[in-house]
Parts: sequence; structure tokens; C-alpha cells
Amino acid sequence: MTWRRPEQRAPELDAADVRILSALQEDGSLSVAAVAEKVNLSTNACWRRIRRLEDEGVIRRRVTLLDPEALGLDVTVFVSVRASEHSEAWLQTFADAVREMPEVVEFYRMSGEVDYLLKIQVSSIAEYDSVYKRLVSKVKLVDVSSAFAMEELKHTTALPLPEPKS
Repeated sequence: MTWRRPEQRAPELDAADVRILSALQEDGSLSVAAVAEKVNLSTNACWRRIRRLEDEGVIRRRVTLLDPEALGLDVTVFVSVRASEHSEAWLQTFADAVREMPEVVEFYRMSGEVDYLLKIQVSSIAEYDSVYKRLVSKVKLVDVSSAFAMEELKHTTALPLPEPKS
């Protein structure tokens, strides 16, 4: 898998690329033939474009999205963390601790008053408490503030796609 460095320009996408990305964002399980039919390309041309988009890092990977509620993971917690220090060693310890926790589904370094933001998916407040205790036992933190989502109003994994280059 190839990742673009931030200083690299985004690849230029034409209309066919955008149609392919749109189709795959909607249903990543589509066969190349099904994508090709949907976007009005030959199978070979579609396959080459998908490979190029993967090679350029536009397509990171294809996954199956699971329903948290169907798995009993219907408690979403957003956790704001203020760090005790800002050294590279501390960050590595913290990042390693967070990455070991499957309940943490998103993890960001932030600007502003909060240093890090975690999104945690669990079955109950008691399970979140267990996650919290594991986290604070592994790394020293100044402040941990939790907010429990009451209702999900929008959730998508689809990114807004750019206007195609002519």
C-alpha cells in the first residue's frame, strides 16, 4: 500500500476516476466488472484505473463496515485528552497504548486546548470505565474528559469527491 506524503500533490482525477471512486465508496464489494458496468468503462480499463488509484494511495483499502448496534456496541464515547508532556517518547508510549485498545476506533492529535481526541465504541458505560482505567494505567495524562453520544445524526465513511479534471 502506498501512502502519499502531505507535501505531494493530490493526483488529478478525471470524470471516470471520480465515478469509480463514488461506486466503490458506496459498495466496496463490487467486482471490477460490476464497477466497470456502473461507470461505463471496459473491465480492463476500469481495472487499470483502480490499480492506479491504489498505487497512488487514493484507495487505501477495501473493508466491510459492521453495525455497532448489531454487535452490542451501541455506546459511542468521545474522549478529549490533555497530555502531561509533549516529548516524542511520551507520544510513542501513548500511541502504542491507544493502538492496543480495539475499543478505540478513531484517534487524532488535535490543535487547541485538547491535545488528543479518541472515539471509543463500547457496549456500556461500565465497559468504557474499564477502557479508561486501562488507558490511565499505561500513560500519565493531565486531563481526560468524556462525552457520550446521545444520538447519531449522520455517519458516513464516504468522502466528498472533487470535481473531475477535464
